Amino acid sequence: MGEALQLYTYWRSSAAYRVRIGLNLKGLAHDLVPVHLVRDGGQQHAADYVALNPQHLVPTLRHGERVLTQSLAILEYLDEVFPQTPLLPTSAEARARVRALAQVVACDIHPLNNLRVMQYLERTVEADAARREEWTRHWMREGFAALETMLAGSPDTGRFCHGDTPGLADCCLVPQLYNAHRFGVDLAPYPTLQRIEQACLALPVFDRARPEQQPDAQ
Repeated sequence: MGEALQLYTYWRSSAAYRVRIGLNLKGLAHDLVPVHLVRDGGQQHAADYVALNPQHLVPTLRHGERVLTQSLAILEYLDEVFPQTPLLPTSAEARARVRALAQVVACDIHPLNNLRVMQYLERTVEADAARREEWTRHWMREGFAALETMLAGSPDTGRFCHGDTPGLADCCLVPQLYNAHRFGVDLAPYPTLQRIEQACLALPVFDRARPEQQPDAQ
């Protein structure tokens, strides 16, 4: 398929960060379309963007006339349409393991800490900044403890989350650790996560996807 790839992204969105890593790992040329999640009341709420993504979220991927949402669905779509440099291993058991690692981040940690949850806690629950930040750190620690056990206790863990080639789980882990650094989570209890993060960020494809490297970074 020769159609252009466009990623609607926000520099600090960890979900969009996942997809940027995946696109880079696969060597897929793509254009970035910034959607500022705070400016103008949140550009993700503009009518033209909501027509693409009814959830008012990033990322959204355009591939020709096709429009895809949800970061894990996008990454698996890319893996199926562009099978070079696969993000998932070949066996059913290994794919299930990698998906489980990815979903600890994408389904259990991140949804409790994203922007709309923080805004709800601030505006509706009236939680102050200190309480919101402790909420964020708590759910990251819970998820990281599980991930550390899952990774450190498995012979399938290599240099990266699964073996010695980065894939779907690494695409999810690295952005979540970026959030952890941002919110001051103590990562000392998670040496395996830190080791994998360092191995990933040493690769140019991960480095280019970092939030501070994005054209809309502030």
